[in-house]
Formats: sequence, structure tokens, C-alpha cells
Amino acid sequence: MRVLIAGVGNVLRCDDAFGVIVMHELEKSLAVEGVEYFESGIAGISLVQKLMDGFDALIIIDALDRGAPPGKVFVLEPDAESLRNPPSRHEATDLHQADPEVVLRMATALKTLPPRSWIVGCQAQDCDALGAPLTEAVARAVPIAVDRIRQIVHTLQKESACEPAR
Repeated sequence: MRVLIAGVGNVLRCDDAFGVIVMHELEKSLAVEGVEYFESGIAGISLVQKLMDGFDALIIIDALDRGAPPGKVFVLEPDAESLRNPPSRHEATDLHQADPEVVLRMATALKTLPPRSWIVGCQAQDCDALGAPLTEAVARAVPIAVDRIRQIVHTLQKESACEPAR
């Protein structure tokens, strides 16, 4: 089983660094065969290109704005039907600033999206302050997100161990 864990965000912009910070925490503490880490920054196109290497699962980590209290962690598993609509022309030409859903839709259109995908995100408080660390609420969410991703990876490992050899 090949799993790609992708940290998304701009490390120069406060809470926008959440995805990259969580990915680096996992990289230090979750060394599992078949798990690969990728820092895409804000360049969605680089993540789509990386998916062309072929993976069985994808976990994208990013700061989100879902109108929730800052620091709330979300684990989203997008349904395949919602990803079938290809990105709009504008979204497709601006993949350098693409949000995770646009990246997933582009990967679906290019037939590179793994069969299982998750977005693990945190409600951001401030993604504009240049050079600032994570806000307190978002910093507290880092270990929560790390734990949730560990659970996903361990579940994938168990499922993979139960599958008959090909």
C-alpha cells in the first residue's frame, strides 16, 4: 500500500502553515513503510504531478475556512461523485493557488487520484500575518491532526494486511 501524505500551505503566513507543520511532525514520528511525505506548499499543480507516481491513498493536510471556531480539526473524505466535475477553466489555469478540492478534482480528471482520499484540515484564525507563528488555537490542533492521521494510516495498514495477495 502506497500512501501520500501532503502538507499544503504557505509557511510564511501564520495559520496557513498548518498543513506543512503537521506533515513535518508526522514525518518525524510516523516512519511507516509505504508512506511518503510531500510538501506541496501552495503549488497545487505540484501535488497533482506527484500523484502521477501512483498511490493507493492520499491524505492532504491544510488550513481551512469552514466558518468553525479556530482550531477545530476536520477529517473529510470527499465522495467520488462530487469530484467528477472537472475544475473550471479559471481553476485549471490557477493551480498554483488551488485549494485541496480543486486539486482533487484535477487529479480525478487526469485519472491520478488514488482510490481513497482525505483532507485533514484545521479552521484557521489568521492566514494573513506574514512571518507569524501559528495562532494559539491552531497550534493546539497540531497534535490532534497528527493523531487523526495516524489513525487513518493504521486503518489503511490493517485493511491492506487483510487483502489477499495479488
